[in-house]
Amino acid sequence: MSKALIIVESPAKARTISKFLGKDFIVESSVGHIRDLPSKAAEIPAAHRKKKWARTGVDVENGFKPLYIVPTLKKAQVKKLKDLLASASTLYLATDEDREGEAIAWHLHEVLKPKVPVKRMVFHEITEKAIHKALDNPREIDSSLVDAQEARRILDRLFGYEISPVLWKKVKPRLSAGRVQSVATRLIVERERARMAFLKAGYWSVSADLQSELKTKPNSVETSLLSIAGRKLALGKDFDPDTGKRTQKAINDKLLVLDEKGARAVSDNLAKKNAEVVEVKKKPFTKKPSAPFITSTLQQEAGRKLRFTAKRAMRVAQRLYENGYITYMRTDSTTLSQQALDAARSQVVELYGKDFLPSEARNYSKKVKGAQEAHEAIRPAGETFKTPEQVRNELDDDGFKVYELIWKRTIASQMLDAKGQR
Repeated sequence: MSKALIIVESPAKARTISKFLGKDFIVESSVGHIRDLPSKAAEIPAAHRKKKWARTGVDVENGFKPLYIVPTLKKAQVKKLKDLLASASTLYLATDEDREGEAIAWHLHEVLKPKVPVKRMVFHEITEKAIHKALDNPREIDSSLVDAQEARRILDRLFGYEISPVLWKKVKPRLSAGRVQSVATRLIVERERARMAFLKAGYWSVSADLQSELKTKPNSVETSLLSIAGRKLALGKDFDPDTGKRTQKAINDKLLVLDEKGARAVSDNLAKKNAEVVEVKKKPFTKKPSAPFITSTLQQEAGRKLRFTAKRAMRVAQRLYENGYITYMRTDSTTLSQQALDAARSQVVELYGKDFLPSEARNYSKKVKGAQEAHEAIRPAGETFKTPEQVRNELDDDGFKVYELIWKRTIASQMLDAKGQR
Protein backbone atom coordinates (compact mmCIF):
# COMPACT_ATOMS: atom_id res chain seq x y z
CA MET A 1 0.00 0.00 0.00
CA SER A 2 1.43 3.39 -1.02
CA LYS A 3 1.90 6.06 1.59
CA ALA A 4 1.60 9.84 1.56
CA LEU A 5 4.91 11.71 1.49
CA ILE A 6 5.28 14.84 3.63
CA ILE A 7 8.29 17.05 2.93
CA VAL A 8 9.38 19.56 5.57
CA GLU A 9 12.51 21.72 5.73
CA SER A 10 14.58 20.25 8.56
CA PRO A 11 15.33 16.73 9.84
CA ALA A 12 14.43 17.81 13.40
CA LYS A 13 11.00 18.93 12.28
CA ALA A 14 10.55 15.68 10.32
CA ARG A 15 11.30 13.62 13.44
CA THR A 16 8.85 15.60 15.58
CA ILE A 17 6.00 15.37 13.04
CA SER A 18 6.63 11.64 12.50
CA LYS A 19 5.71 11.06 16.15
CA PHE A 20 2.21 12.45 15.55
CA LEU A 21 1.38 10.55 12.37
CA GLY A 22 0.66 6.90 11.73
CA LYS A 23 2.27 4.38 9.42
CA ASP A 24 0.43 5.78 6.38
CA PHE A 25 2.81 8.74 6.19
CA ILE A 26 6.48 9.14 5.36
CA VAL A 27 7.99 12.39 6.65
CA GLU A 28 11.24 13.53 5.04
CA SER A 29 13.13 16.83 4.95
CA SER A 30 14.50 18.85 2.06
CA VAL A 31 17.29 20.12 4.36
CA GLY A 32 16.49 23.71 3.41
CA HIS A 33 16.55 24.95 -0.18
CA ILE A 34 17.15 22.33 -2.88
CA ARG A 35 17.62 24.86 -5.69
CA ASP A 36 19.21 28.31 -5.91
CA LEU A 37 21.15 30.71 -8.11
CA PRO A 38 24.69 29.49 -8.94
CA SER A 39 27.13 30.37 -6.15
CA LYS A 40 30.32 29.81 -8.19
CA ALA A 41 31.40 29.71 -11.83
CA ALA A 42 31.65 25.91 -11.89
CA GLU A 43 27.91 25.62 -11.15
CA ILE A 44 26.85 27.68 -14.18
CA PRO A 45 25.56 25.36 -16.94
CA ALA A 46 27.82 25.30 -20.00
CA ALA A 47 25.05 26.71 -22.22
CA HIS A 48 25.02 29.95 -20.20
CA ARG A 49 28.68 30.47 -19.21
CA LYS A 50 29.54 32.90 -22.00
CA LYS A 51 26.50 35.11 -21.47
CA LYS A 52 27.36 38.43 -19.84
CA TRP A 53 24.78 37.99 -17.08
CA ALA A 54 25.97 34.47 -16.16
CA ARG A 55 28.15 35.72 -13.28
CA THR A 56 25.09 36.86 -11.32
CA GLY A 57 22.74 34.13 -12.51
CA VAL A 58 20.08 36.75 -13.32
CA ASP A 59 19.19 37.63 -16.91
CA VAL A 60 18.67 41.36 -16.42
CA GLU A 61 17.85 41.85 -20.10
CA ASN A 62 15.05 39.29 -20.08
CA GLY A 63 12.74 40.34 -17.26
CA PHE A 64 15.32 39.57 -14.53
CA LYS A 65 14.82 35.87 -15.15
CA PRO A 66 16.75 33.80 -12.57
CA LEU A 67 18.91 30.81 -13.47
CA TYR A 68 18.27 28.05 -10.93
CA ILE A 69 20.51 25.04 -10.38
CA VAL A 70 20.53 22.14 -7.90
CA PRO A 71 23.80 22.50 -5.96
CA THR A 72 26.08 19.45 -5.81
CA LEU A 73 25.55 19.09 -2.06
CA LYS A 74 21.78 18.80 -2.55
CA LYS A 75 21.71 16.29 -5.41
CA ALA A 76 21.75 13.25 -3.13
CA GLN A 77 18.81 14.60 -1.09
CA VAL A 78 16.86 15.41 -4.27
CA LYS A 79 17.41 11.85 -5.51
CA LYS A 80 16.21 10.49 -2.17
CA LEU A 81 13.03 12.59 -2.37
CA LYS A 82 12.39 11.46 -5.95
CA ASP A 83 12.77 7.81 -4.93
CA LEU A 84 10.31 8.27 -2.05
CA LEU A 85 7.87 10.12 -4.30
CA ALA A 86 7.92 7.32 -6.87
CA SER A 87 5.93 5.08 -4.54
CA ALA A 88 3.88 7.79 -2.77
CA SER A 89 0.11 8.23 -3.11
CA THR A 90 0.07 11.97 -2.30
CA LEU A 91 2.69 14.67 -1.85
CA TYR A 92 2.31 17.17 0.99
CA LEU A 93 4.63 20.17 0.78
CA ALA A 94 4.86 21.17 4.46
CA THR A 95 7.56 23.83 4.44
CA ASP A 96 7.27 26.98 6.57
CA GLU A 97 4.35 29.36 6.01
CA ASP A 98 6.47 32.36 4.98
CA ARG A 99 8.05 33.64 1.78
CA GLU A 100 11.10 31.42 2.09
CA GLY A 101 9.07 28.34 2.95
CA GLU A 102 6.63 28.98 0.11
CA ALA A 103 9.54 29.29 -2.32
CA ILE A 104 11.04 25.99 -1.09
CA ALA A 105 7.68 24.31 -1.68
CA TRP A 106 7.55 25.74 -5.20
CA HIS A 107 11.11 24.65 -5.97
CA LEU A 108 10.32 21.14 -4.70
CA HIS A 109 7.30 21.01 -7.01
CA GLU A 110 9.39 22.23 -9.97
CA VAL A 111 12.27 19.81 -9.40
CA LEU A 112 10.40 16.67 -8.30
CA LYS A 113 7.72 17.02 -11.02
CA PRO A 114 5.18 14.93 -9.07
CA LYS A 115 2.59 12.83 -10.93
CA VAL A 116 0.49 12.30 -7.80
CA PRO A 117 -1.85 14.83 -6.13
CA VAL A 118 0.09 17.71 -4.52
CA LYS A 119 -1.15 19.59 -1.45
CA ARG A 120 0.37 22.56 0.36
CA MET A 121 0.27 21.87 4.10
CA VAL A 122 0.82 24.79 6.49
CA PHE A 123 0.99 25.16 10.28
CA HIS A 124 2.51 27.65 12.71
CA GLU A 125 3.10 25.27 15.60
CA ILE A 126 4.21 21.65 15.70
CA THR A 127 1.68 19.99 17.96
CA GLU A 128 -0.37 16.88 17.20
CA LYS A 129 -3.61 18.83 16.85
CA ALA A 130 -2.02 21.49 14.61
CA ILE A 131 -0.47 18.86 12.31
CA HIS A 132 -3.74 16.95 11.88
CA LYS A 133 -5.61 20.21 11.27
CA ALA A 134 -3.07 21.15 8.59
CA LEU A 135 -3.52 17.77 6.91
CA ASP A 136 -7.29 18.30 6.81
CA ASN A 137 -7.04 21.85 5.43
CA PRO A 138 -4.43 21.96 2.64
CA ARG A 139 -4.19 24.81 0.12
CA GLU A 140 -2.43 25.65 -3.13
CA ILE A 141 1.08 27.10 -3.38
CA ASP A 142 0.82 30.89 -3.01
CA SER A 143 2.41 32.31 -6.14
CA SER A 144 2.48 35.84 -4.67
CA LEU A 145 4.70 34.69 -1.80
CA VAL A 146 6.93 32.85 -4.26
CA ASP A 147 7.24 35.98 -6.41
CA ALA A 148 8.11 38.03 -3.31
CA GLN A 149 10.86 35.61 -2.31
CA GLU A 150 12.25 35.54 -5.85
CA ALA A 151 12.39 39.33 -5.95
CA ARG A 152 14.26 39.44 -2.63
CA ARG A 153 16.70 36.75 -3.77
CA ILE A 154 17.39 38.51 -7.07
CA LEU A 155 17.96 41.83 -5.31
CA ASP A 156 20.33 40.07 -2.92
CA ARG A 157 22.35 38.78 -5.83
CA LEU A 158 22.41 41.96 -7.91
CA PHE A 159 23.38 44.15 -4.95
CA GLY A 160 25.56 41.56 -3.25
CA TYR A 161 27.80 40.87 -6.21
CA GLU A 162 28.64 44.57 -6.37
CA ILE A 163 29.15 45.36 -2.70
CA SER A 164 30.64 42.12 -1.33
CA PRO A 165 34.04 42.61 -3.08
CA VAL A 166 34.24 46.08 -1.50
CA LEU A 167 33.67 44.58 1.96
CA TRP A 168 36.34 41.93 1.32
CA LYS A 169 38.90 44.68 0.69
CA LYS A 170 37.78 47.19 3.32
CA VAL A 171 36.34 45.12 6.17
CA LYS A 172 36.97 41.36 6.15
CA PRO A 173 37.46 38.61 3.55
CA ARG A 174 34.56 36.30 2.61
CA LEU A 175 31.83 38.59 3.96
CA SER A 176 28.52 38.18 2.15
CA ALA A 177 26.38 41.24 1.48
CA GLY A 178 22.97 41.69 -0.11
CA ARG A 179 20.03 44.05 -0.24
CA VAL A 180 20.10 44.62 3.55
CA GLN A 181 23.85 44.82 4.11
CA SER A 182 24.28 47.24 1.21
CA VAL A 183 21.96 49.73 2.92
CA ALA A 184 23.69 49.14 6.27
CA THR A 185 27.05 49.79 4.64
CA ARG A 186 25.80 53.10 3.29
CA LEU A 187 24.52 54.08 6.74
CA ILE A 188 27.94 53.30 8.22
CA VAL A 189 29.69 55.37 5.53
CA GLU A 190 27.35 58.32 6.12
CA ARG A 191 27.87 58.02 9.86
CA GLU A 192 31.63 57.98 9.38
CA ARG A 193 31.46 61.12 7.24
CA ALA A 194 29.43 62.81 9.98
CA ARG A 195 32.02 61.71 12.54
CA MET A 196 34.83 63.15 10.43
CA ALA A 197 32.98 66.47 10.12
CA PHE A 198 32.18 66.64 13.84
CA LEU A 199 33.84 69.32 15.94
CA LYS A 200 34.72 68.27 19.48
CA ALA A 201 33.20 70.10 22.42
CA GLY A 202 33.78 69.49 26.07
CA TYR A 203 31.61 69.94 29.12
CA TRP A 204 31.66 68.58 32.65
CA SER A 205 28.79 67.74 34.98
CA VAL A 206 28.59 66.89 38.67
CA SER A 207 26.64 64.01 40.22
CA ALA A 208 26.38 62.76 43.79
CA ASP A 209 25.18 59.73 45.71
CA LEU A 210 23.45 61.25 48.75
CA GLN A 211 23.09 59.14 51.90
CA SER A 212 20.19 59.71 54.29
CA GLU A 213 20.72 60.13 58.02
CA LEU A 214 17.34 58.48 58.58
CA LYS A 215 16.95 54.69 58.69
CA THR A 216 14.58 54.60 55.76
CA LYS A 217 14.54 52.60 52.57
CA PRO A 218 15.89 53.49 50.17
CA ASN A 219 18.49 55.37 52.21
CA SER A 220 20.41 56.80 49.26
CA VAL A 221 19.50 58.95 46.27
CA GLU A 222 21.45 59.44 43.05
CA THR A 223 21.41 63.08 42.00
CA SER A 224 22.81 65.40 39.33
CA LEU A 225 23.67 69.07 39.69
CA LEU A 226 21.32 71.11 37.48
CA SER A 227 22.17 74.73 38.30
CA ILE A 228 24.56 76.97 40.22
CA ALA A 229 23.30 80.24 41.71
CA GLY A 230 20.19 80.03 39.52
CA ARG A 231 22.15 79.44 36.31
CA LYS A 232 21.48 76.11 34.59
CA LEU A 233 24.36 73.85 33.58
CA ALA A 234 24.84 72.78 29.97
CA LEU A 235 24.42 69.03 29.29
CA GLY A 236 25.00 66.86 26.23
CA LYS A 237 21.60 67.70 24.74
CA ASP A 238 22.61 71.37 24.64
CA PHE A 239 25.26 70.78 21.95
CA ASP A 240 24.61 70.35 18.22
CA PRO A 241 25.27 66.68 17.34
CA ASP A 242 26.72 67.63 13.94
CA THR A 243 28.95 70.57 14.77
CA GLY A 244 29.73 70.14 18.46
CA LYS A 245 28.76 73.77 19.09
CA ARG A 246 26.23 74.95 21.66
CA THR A 247 22.70 75.11 20.32
CA GLN A 248 21.11 78.51 19.81
CA LYS A 249 18.72 77.79 22.67
CA ALA A 250 21.65 77.07 25.01
CA ILE A 251 23.23 80.36 24.00
CA ASN A 252 19.97 82.28 24.50
CA ASP A 253 19.42 80.69 27.90
CA LYS A 254 22.99 81.58 28.91
CA LEU A 255 23.70 78.06 30.12
CA LEU A 256 26.84 77.60 32.17
CA VAL A 257 29.46 75.29 30.59
CA LEU A 258 31.72 73.77 33.25
CA ASP A 259 35.28 72.74 32.41
CA GLU A 260 37.19 70.11 34.38
CA LYS A 261 38.72 72.63 36.79
CA GLY A 262 35.37 74.26 37.52
CA ALA A 263 33.56 70.92 37.94
CA ARG A 264 36.16 69.62 40.39
CA ALA A 265 36.01 72.86 42.40
CA VAL A 266 32.22 72.60 42.64
CA SER A 267 32.49 68.93 43.60
CA ASP A 268 35.05 69.60 46.34
CA ASN A 269 32.88 72.43 47.70
CA LEU A 270 29.69 70.32 47.74
CA ALA A 271 31.46 67.41 49.44
CA LYS A 272 31.91 69.58 52.54
CA LYS A 273 28.22 70.45 52.82
CA ASN A 274 25.03 68.67 53.82
CA ALA A 275 22.23 68.38 51.28
CA GLU A 276 18.67 69.17 52.23
CA VAL A 277 15.49 67.66 50.77
CA VAL A 278 13.08 70.55 50.34
CA GLU A 279 10.24 68.72 48.57
CA VAL A 280 9.12 65.18 47.77
CA LYS A 281 6.72 64.63 44.90
CA LYS A 282 4.78 61.39 44.50
CA LYS A 283 3.28 60.58 41.12
CA PRO A 284 1.12 57.54 40.41
CA PHE A 285 2.03 55.52 37.33
CA THR A 286 0.37 52.87 35.22
CA LYS A 287 2.42 50.52 33.07
CA LYS A 288 0.72 48.40 30.45
CA PRO A 289 2.22 45.01 29.62
CA SER A 290 4.29 44.75 26.46
CA ALA A 291 2.89 43.02 23.38
CA PRO A 292 3.79 39.37 22.77
CA PHE A 293 7.07 38.81 20.97
CA ILE A 294 7.67 39.23 17.27
CA THR A 295 10.98 38.22 15.73
CA SER A 296 12.74 41.54 16.27
CA THR A 297 11.53 42.11 19.86
CA LEU A 298 12.51 38.55 20.82
CA GLN A 299 16.01 39.20 19.51
CA GLN A 300 16.19 42.52 21.37
CA GLU A 301 14.98 41.06 24.68
CA ALA A 302 17.26 38.02 24.38
CA GLY A 303 20.14 40.42 23.80
CA ARG A 304 19.17 42.68 26.70
CA LYS A 305 18.34 40.02 29.31
CA LEU A 306 20.33 36.98 28.19
CA ARG A 307 23.20 38.67 26.33
CA PHE A 308 22.40 36.50 23.29
CA THR A 309 23.29 37.63 19.79
CA ALA A 310 20.38 37.76 17.33
CA LYS A 311 21.80 34.70 15.56
CA ARG A 312 22.05 32.69 18.78
CA ALA A 313 18.52 33.67 19.86
CA MET A 314 17.04 32.63 16.52
CA ARG A 315 18.98 29.37 16.47
CA VAL A 316 17.57 28.47 19.89
CA ALA A 317 14.05 29.59 18.91
CA GLN A 318 14.27 27.46 15.75
CA ARG A 319 15.00 24.38 17.87
CA LEU A 320 12.13 25.18 20.23
CA TYR A 321 9.76 25.52 17.28
CA GLU A 322 10.89 22.35 15.54
CA ASN A 323 10.48 20.35 18.75
CA GLY A 324 6.97 21.64 19.42
CA TYR A 325 7.59 24.07 22.28
CA ILE A 326 6.75 27.43 20.63
CA THR A 327 4.91 28.72 17.59
CA TYR A 328 6.67 29.87 14.42
CA MET A 329 9.44 32.29 15.34
CA ARG A 330 9.65 34.42 12.16
CA THR A 331 6.73 36.80 12.40
CA ASP A 332 5.98 40.51 12.66
CA SER A 333 2.47 40.03 14.01
CA THR A 334 1.69 40.78 17.68
CA THR A 335 -1.75 39.13 17.56
CA LEU A 336 -2.63 35.98 19.49
CA SER A 337 -5.17 33.39 18.39
CA GLN A 338 -8.28 32.79 20.46
CA GLN A 339 -6.73 29.50 21.55
CA ALA A 340 -3.66 31.32 22.83
CA LEU A 341 -5.73 34.01 24.59
CA ASP A 342 -7.78 31.36 26.38
CA ALA A 343 -4.65 29.45 27.39
CA ALA A 344 -2.89 32.54 28.71
CA ARG A 345 -5.90 33.86 30.62
CA SER A 346 -6.64 30.51 32.25
CA GLN A 347 -3.00 30.20 33.31
CA VAL A 348 -3.02 33.69 34.83
CA VAL A 349 -5.99 32.66 37.02
CA GLU A 350 -4.40 29.32 37.86
CA LEU A 351 -1.02 30.75 38.87
CA TYR A 352 -1.83 34.23 40.19
CA GLY A 353 -5.57 34.45 40.78
CA LYS A 354 -8.48 36.40 39.24
CA ASP A 355 -7.27 39.69 40.75
CA PHE A 356 -4.52 39.83 38.10
CA LEU A 357 -6.80 39.16 35.12
CA PRO A 358 -8.48 41.96 33.11
CA SER A 359 -12.17 41.58 32.34
CA GLU A 360 -11.47 41.19 28.63
CA ALA A 361 -8.60 39.67 26.66
CA ARG A 362 -5.96 42.12 25.45
CA ASN A 363 -5.56 42.36 21.69
CA TYR A 364 -2.42 43.82 20.18
CA SER A 365 -2.24 44.98 16.59
CA LYS A 366 0.68 46.53 14.73
CA LYS A 367 0.00 49.81 12.99
CA VAL A 368 2.98 49.42 10.70
CA LYS A 369 2.63 49.76 6.96
CA GLY A 370 3.57 46.55 5.23
CA ALA A 371 3.41 44.40 8.37
CA GLN A 372 2.68 40.72 7.61
CA GLU A 373 -0.17 39.37 9.70
CA ALA A 374 0.00 35.80 8.38
CA HIS A 375 1.35 34.38 11.64
CA GLU A 376 0.63 34.73 15.32
CA ALA A 377 3.03 36.35 17.71
CA ILE A 378 5.68 34.03 19.17
CA ARG A 379 4.15 32.12 22.07
CA PRO A 380 4.24 28.72 23.79
CA ALA A 381 2.68 26.05 21.57
CA GLY A 382 -0.55 24.17 22.24
CA GLU A 383 -3.99 24.71 23.76
CA THR A 384 -2.48 24.84 27.24
CA PHE A 385 0.93 26.33 27.95
CA LYS A 386 3.64 24.39 29.72
CA THR A 387 5.26 26.44 32.46
CA PRO A 388 9.05 26.84 32.40
CA GLU A 389 9.36 24.47 35.35
CA GLN A 390 7.49 21.77 33.42
CA VAL A 391 10.00 21.86 30.57
CA ARG A 392 13.19 22.56 32.55
CA ASN A 393 14.39 18.95 32.38
CA GLU A 394 13.49 18.64 28.68
CA LEU A 395 15.54 21.60 27.43
CA ASP A 396 19.18 22.62 27.46
CA ASP A 397 20.19 25.81 29.27
CA ASP A 398 19.77 28.12 26.25
CA GLY A 399 16.46 26.53 25.30
CA PHE A 400 15.09 26.92 28.82
CA LYS A 401 16.11 30.58 29.03
CA VAL A 402 14.49 31.50 25.71
CA TYR A 403 11.34 29.47 26.43
CA GLU A 404 11.00 31.17 29.83
CA LEU A 405 11.39 34.57 28.14
CA ILE A 406 8.61 33.78 25.64
CA TRP A 407 6.32 32.24 28.26
CA LYS A 408 6.66 35.21 30.62
CA ARG A 409 6.02 37.74 27.85
CA THR A 410 2.93 35.86 26.63
CA ILE A 411 1.41 35.45 30.10
CA ALA A 412 2.21 39.05 31.10
CA SER A 413 0.54 40.36 27.93
CA GLN A 414 -2.80 39.14 29.30
CA MET A 415 -2.46 40.52 32.83
CA LEU A 416 -3.69 43.76 34.42
CA ASP A 417 -1.66 46.97 34.20
CA ALA A 418 1.02 47.46 36.84
CA LYS A 419 0.21 50.39 39.13
CA GLY A 420 2.38 52.16 41.67
CA GLN A 421 3.96 55.44 42.72
CA ARG A 422 7.18 57.16 41.79
